[in-house]
Formats: sequence, C-alpha cells, structure tokens
Amino acid sequence: MDRTISSSSLSPERPSLSATLELLKPITWFAPMWAFGCGVVSSGVAVTDRWLVILAGIVLAGPLVCGASQAVNDWYDRHVDAINEPDRPIPSGRIPGRWGFYIALIWSGLSLSLAAILGIWVFWAAVFGVILAWMYSAPPFRLKQNGWWGNSAVAICYEGLAWFTGAAVMVSTLPDSKIILLAALYSVGAHGIMTLNDFKAIEGDRKMGIRSLPVQLGSVNAARLACIVMAAPQLIVISLLLSWGAPVHAGVVSILLVAQGILMIRFLKAPRERAPWYNATGTTLYVWGMLISAFAIRSMMG
Repeated sequence: MDRTISSSSLSPERPSLSATLELLKPITWFAPMWAFGCGVVSSGVAVTDRWLVILAGIVLAGPLVCGASQAVNDWYDRHVDAINEPDRPIPSGRIPGRWGFYIALIWSGLSLSLAAILGIWVFWAAVFGVILAWMYSAPPFRLKQNGWWGNSAVAICYEGLAWFTGAAVMVSTLPDSKIILLAALYSVGAHGIMTLNDFKAIEGDRKMGIRSLPVQLGSVNAARLACIVMAAPQLIVISLLLSWGAPVHAGVVSILLVAQGILMIRFLKAPRERAPWYNATGTTLYVWGMLISAFAIRSMMG
C-alpha cells in the first residue's frame, strides 16, 4: 500500500459517503453550474420544455465532471497533501488504498455515460472536459505546474465548456455561433479569475516548484495581468452586444465592468492581501455579466 495513504489498522476498507463527498468538493461545483445555467438561458429554449434534461445537465457540469476533476487532482497531489494538508480525505486514510484513483475513474466514466445520453455535442464537450481534467493533474502533463496552461484548462472547463454544454443540452445540436463566441470570451476572462486563486499559495507553490503566475511574474505583475485578462473580453462582449442590437444588455455589462474597474484599483494597491477580497467581489460582478450576456442572446433568439 502507498505509504502516503497508509493509515492504522483501524482504517476503513472502503471510503464513507461523507469522505467521498468531501473528496468531490461540492463548493467547487458552483462555477460550472452557473456557466451551464448561462448556456441554458442563452439557448432561447423555454426552460419548462426541457426541465428534466436541464437537471441532468446540472448534475453533469457540477457533481460529475467537476467532481471528477477534484478527485483526480487530490489523487495525484496525495504526496504533497500528506505533508501540507494531512487531514484531507486521501492522506488521512478516510479514502483508503487506491480508492481515490478508483473514484476519479468511476466519476469520469459516469460523466461520459450521462453526457452520451444528453446528445452528441454534449458528449464531445464532456470528453474534452474530462481529458483536460486528467491532463491538469496527472503526469506526464501536469498542466497545473504552469500557471499559463493550468489556468487555461480550468477556465475552459469551468466557463466555456459548461456554457456550451448548457446550450447544447437545450437545442440538441451545435449551439449558435454567438453563444459559442460568448462562451469562449468568458473562458478567456476566467483565466484571470484562476490567477486570483493562486495568490493564496505563493510560498507553497514556490517551494513545490509550481510555476503559478504570481510565482513567475511576481504579485504586482500577476495582479495586473489578471485584471487585464478579465476586463478585455468583457469589453469585446460589450462591443458585440451593441453590434447585435442589444444596447440595454450592453449597458448593464458596462456598468458591471466599471464597478469591477473601481474594485481593481483597490486590489492592485495590495494584490497579495486583497486577492481573496477581489475574488469575492469583482468575480461576482463578472459572473453576473455572464448571465446578462446570456439573456441578451436569448432576446435575440426570440
């Protein structure tokens, strides 16, 4: 048995439901579920016509695909967690033996099985998402070791793919090009959000050889980059909404972006200390802009 996950003779042979749920990290499911909801809204299809499919899609985006990614990550980080966070389910022995790996495989398989039922475009989106989840954490790729690649993988899965999936579930075909474009733009912006998350572990990442953007660029430059990466796609979204004949929605997104800009000024004065604060405030405004943009597309579909 792997020494890092060995426990006393009292260790369970199988993980408990509570330990498994902790491994799947429900708190992380919100972002892809929100993006999935934006996809549902942007499709223009009446929710009442597809409520059962919507429920299945929410389960796919959050508990399954996102949950699988969390299990994969914790399994391949188990040696580091045994040192830094020994109370986590795998190093503590509450997920014994190779059960962490088995859960990651099972959840990946369940994700693809449900996606196949929901349609061909949903299936291929899920395949891409599951592959990125494994590439993010597992060798030889370990995309998480570099902030440029790792943040891109997470941003695509949490925002773009989830948005695309929500729309594809509703229309049962390839979503409209406007939907795909908005999903891609908000994925780019989400790269900045992922950079904000890296500020909490700068010292640990540096010691472990993880080249997050705050480690590579320094706190100030990484914070500036995160702000630019979050703001630039929103400016493009505003321009697109205006050109598509949705001035009211463009105006609301503009107001949200201005508010983010005001918060960014405060954040940039002390990025390392204020990253969690901006993540809670600026990012909230960002995701509300996603929903407003989704409603803009919906109005065009009508």
